[in-house]
Amino acid sequence: MGLLKVWVTILMTPCANFLGRKWNLLDLVTAGMFLSVHCLALFAPFYFTWTAFLVFFWLGVVTGFGITLSYHRNLAHRSFRVPKLLEYLFAYCGVLALEGSPIEWVSTHRYHHQFTDTEKDAHSPLKGFWYSHMGWILDSSSRFERYGGLKNVEDMKKQPFYVFLHHTFMLHSFILAGILYAVGGLPFLVWGVGVRMVVVFHITLLVNSAGHTWGYQAWKTGDLSKNLWWLGFLALGEGWHNNHHAFEYSARQGLEWWQIDLTWYIIKFLEALGLATDVKVPSEAHRQRMALKTE
Repeated sequence: MGLLKVWVTILMTPCANFLGRKWNLLDLVTAGMFLSVHCLALFAPFYFTWTAFLVFFWLGVVTGFGITLSYHRNLAHRSFRVPKLLEYLFAYCGVLALEGSPIEWVSTHRYHHQFTDTEKDAHSPLKGFWYSHMGWILDSSSRFERYGGLKNVEDMKKQPFYVFLHHTFMLHSFILAGILYAVGGLPFLVWGVGVRMVVVFHITLLVNSAGHTWGYQAWKTGDLSKNLWWLGFLALGEGWHNNHHAFEYSARQGLEWWQIDLTWYIIKFLEALGLATDVKVPSEAHRQRMALKTE
């Protein structure tokens, strides 16, 4: 009976989020975009080819790392540095995930850390699993009006490249969709756009929802962030979320040898090549201060 109540709550919460609230043009465009890519993904069984699957896989890897490596660890937290041209290339890969411009994404994430798991958190789990997963994206007032705009990304607003991407980020995904259709027809479009975006979207969003709901805590963070092993794998290392909230400046989130962190492996590879510098990781003293129990 208890499990049934949980599922009823999860299924009914979206209705509560949709009803009794004002929808502006941005909310409608965002909802339309989400609906469109999910509907496109439904055609996947009818347009499967192994070539289209490979397009899905490799574009998913590229755009997934665009979010974790670039948007999150490089731009939001400055946990490492790379040459500016490489930084811009990685950021462009993130743009093709269609999760927002670098400026918008980084701003929301920085506010998330400033107000983690409180009413002021843009995707607070206090408002329910659905809201923390994707309901917040369909409510632009919760993302922008609450904080008075993009006030915490002045470092990025000074760079013309990021300003350009902020105003044109959707255009680049449409261009990619056109190229995929021209090269491989509907199979490439369905798998390279629809399936790929749905998968990358929801894996990213699970960090906000599942990463603050299920799993365990190893550090005194004062919030609901959790380490979740399967999310750590799916989200390229981002699922070690309690680790991240304990040491948000760290380029490494899978802090134990057995905690798979694919994004960290890429950063270490770039460091070995001399391309990644100022790579930050927590000191042993900081780890001891944050530990829930002393060994």
